[in-house]
Amino acid sequence: MTRAQFRQLVEEALRRLPKRFASRLQNVAIVVEDYPPERAQGKPEGAGASEDGGLLMGVFEGTPATEKSVWDSVSGPDRVVLYQRNIEAVCDTEGDIREEIRLTLLHEIGHYFGMTEEQLEDV
Repeated sequence: MTRAQFRQLVEEALRRLPKRFASRLQNVAIVVEDYPPERAQGKPEGAGASEDGGLLMGVFEGTPATEKSVWDSVSGPDRVVLYQRNIEAVCDTEGDIREEIRLTLLHEIGHYFGMTEEQLEDV
């Protein structure tokens, strides 16, 4: 799948976010990269694995909204990064990719809102 096609699916997933979440997202960049940095730098297979040993589909980089303060200095936007090649590796069809993007995006946005891994298991 081309990057443009993948990004289109990401944009589609963003448009379908529940309004109560979408309206509260502030200063968050949604980024697509091929692989996590460890894998992209040529480190061995398995680098960029998630905590459970599977492939890492995405990551939230930043400070959760629940931990931000008006006293914090302004930095760049927080980031949600989706790893296109890892998502494609676990999917068989475009429909599977669409669903994995949706799930990964929701999961990482959950971290933006301060949710823990345990809380996100129920999402």
